Amino acid sequence: GVWRQTRALLFKNCLIKCRTKKSSVQEILFPLFFLFWLILMSMMHPHRKYGEVANTNLGTLDTSMLVNFVIGYTPPTRMAREIMKKVAFDNFEDGIITEEYLSEEELQEASAFKPSNFVGVVFNDAMSYQLRFPDSVAMSSIYMESR
Repeated sequence: GVWRQTRALLFKNCLIKCRTKKSSVQEILFPLFFLFWLILMSMMHPHRKYGEVANTNLGTLDTSMLVNFVIGYTPPTRMAREIMKKVAFDNFEDGIITEEYLSEEELQEASAFKPSNFVGVVFNDAMSYQLRFPDSVAMSSIYMESR
């Protein structure tokens, strides 16, 4: 039955391995060789751990660069309005001009007319967004690794 066939197959494979010793040795040594190289490379380039950065005062923000700066955002939800209001008025004395757009296409058209001082923000949901600069897209990210 099944046991006799399995035993015959194992015996056949043992005979093949004994007759082809060179390839059998290669099957064992090549993975060990690559493992040795991986360990050697990791020892040559160890992972760096950075210490904490002390809290320092970075000084005041040069707001002269933000004159006539426009931030457009879409979709115009309640959460997006609150976030953009906080960005515009809580962080800057004069406030930044914020414009809301109904769709991403309208936002792209507006960025074509104001390329030098326009940044678009597309809210995917309450916790994620995309920044749109002229002719490029930058994804928001959370840094999970050490610096």
